Amino acid sequence: QVQLVESGGGLVQAGGSLRLSCAASGRTVSSLNMGWYRQAPGKERELVAAISWSGAAISYVDSVKGRFTISRDLAKNTVYLQMNSLKPEDTAIYYCNADRPLGVGSVKYWGQGTQVTVSS
Repeated sequence: QVQLVESGGGLVQAGGSLRLSCAASGRTVSSLNMGWYRQAPGKERELVAAISWSGAAISYVDSVKGRFTISRDLAKNTVYLQMNSLKPEDTAIYYCNADRPLGVGSVKYWGQGTQVTVSS
């Protein structure tokens, strides 16, 4: 089992910054593909940023490229999402996801989510 606890959400003005944290337990993040998703009201959940188990592969959705950075601290077993130049359209609940390879498939784990609200 993998447990994920997010923190760092809040209310910020447009142009501001926030850093989300996702503390993992049960397995090391170096053995997991990690991602940040978000879901805005009335919209589907979308993958915002991802980092592979090795750290070698990082990807972002086009709408956040150049503004968001995903990183991890192996000593703290924590993954971060640094969000700069925030826009009102970034408002959503942000979820941390861990994808554990298992045979030919994988098992997904989710955190409880943290609210990010960007005011204009």
